[in-house]
Parts: sequence; structure tokens; C-alpha cells
Amino acid sequence: MSAALFDLSGKTALITGASRGIGESIARLLAAFGARVIVSSRKLDACEAVAASIREAGGQALAIAAHIGEPTAIDALFAELDKQGLSPELLVNNAAANPYFGPMLDMGLDAYHKTVDVNIRGYWYATQQAAKRMKQGGAIVNIASVNGVRPAFGQGVYSFSKAAIISMTQAWAKELAQHGIRVNAVLPGLTDTKFASAITQTPAILKMIMPLIPQGRMAQPEEIAPAVLYLLSPAAAYVTGTVLPVDGGYLA
Repeated sequence: MSAALFDLSGKTALITGASRGIGESIARLLAAFGARVIVSSRKLDACEAVAASIREAGGQALAIAAHIGEPTAIDALFAELDKQGLSPELLVNNAAANPYFGPMLDMGLDAYHKTVDVNIRGYWYATQQAAKRMKQGGAIVNIASVNGVRPAFGQGVYSFSKAAIISMTQAWAKELAQHGIRVNAVLPGLTDTKFASAITQTPAILKMIMPLIPQGRMAQPEEIAPAVLYLLSPAAAYVTGTVLPVDGGYLA
């Protein structure tokens, strides 16, 4: 198999939520395979730190801050890309929100809106704006979750927002295929990130979850990124609308 199947040289890739965790690992890996990466997240200084590190390693990276839960921020993000003459051929919707852990019966509306505004509306709107600019085709990967298939304890709204991302992925895949744009989703299992710290740093919850993972451990962010690289690359030229779990066997 030729390494060219994974070559992203000449491609511009926008990654949301890329200042840390899974998003940061994705940005670093795509840059290592030749893409010019747009590192985006809420805080510009955190984005610039990642982008600077990628440039120091010989990659191409630019930092642009954006809060994916706010449509006006998405508009500003794409307006800045337009201003700089950058039209992303690759998009990774990775930014996510999960501000509440506990029973849905006790969840407030503010936490509910924050979750769905980022995880559903943000993914949909960022995809719409990116797809309108993919003149010669492109590829999109949505980061969903195993929770979208099997809702998790204490994460009801987060779980069904991720189920919506899976359905959204398939809907966009069917609609955008005629434009030469592929859309797929990756479903990470439990991953050792700050985002998941409410779980990974709570021994009682880990004791409950670990027996459900055949490999018996949580993932590292660097273990999720290669699945995204594959789905964005020429190697996946005939793959669209798929949902790829990267979960140590959790959903098996």
C-alpha cells in the first residue's frame, strides 16, 4: 500500500476544539501528513500554542479562535478564512460540550442549551459553511461518541446529542455525495482527556466502566486521531456515511 494514500499535502484542514485532547492530536497528525491545519477553539492563546508547536515541528498551522456554540462566531471564523484566501477541503467537527453530569430530571435549561448548541447546531452549521466552500470536493469527519449508540449513566443529554451527530453524519453524507464531499463519523470510547476527567478521575465510575471495555483500559488521544486521518485521506475515497468506533471493543 502506497503512503500516498494518506498524503494530505496541499489540503487545508479546519479542526474545531483543537487546543487540547483529541482535537490537538488530530491537528498534529494531519499536519504531519502534509495538511495545512487551522487550529480552532474558544481561546486564541491556547490555539496559538498548538499552532506554534506544529510550525516548530515543520508543519503548517494557523490559529483562529471560535466558539462553535455561537453561530456568529462560526460566521466570523469562515469570514476570516475567506479573507485569508483559505478554503478548507477538510473539516473535523470535534469541539464538544458536556457541562452537566447527573440525572436529566435535575438538569437545568442553561446546561441543556449549551450541550445541544455546541454538539448539534454547531456541527450542523460548521458543516454547512465548510461544504459551501468545498468547490472541488472534500471530506468531513464528525467526532461523535460511543454514548451516541449506548447512552451513558449521568450523561443523558450529551448521549443523545451524540446520537444526533451520527444521524446528521449520515444525512450530510447522502446530500453532499453529489458534490464530491464525503462525511463520516468517529466514535471514541473512554479517552484520557481533560474533557472526560469527571469520569477518568472518579475511581467509582472507572470501576464500573472498565469491565465493559474488552481491552481493559481507556484510550489516549493519539489513538483516536489515526481513524480521522484515514477517513479524511484518499485511502477512504469510497467511504462515506460510515460510523467508526474507536473504543477498545466497548460496542462489540
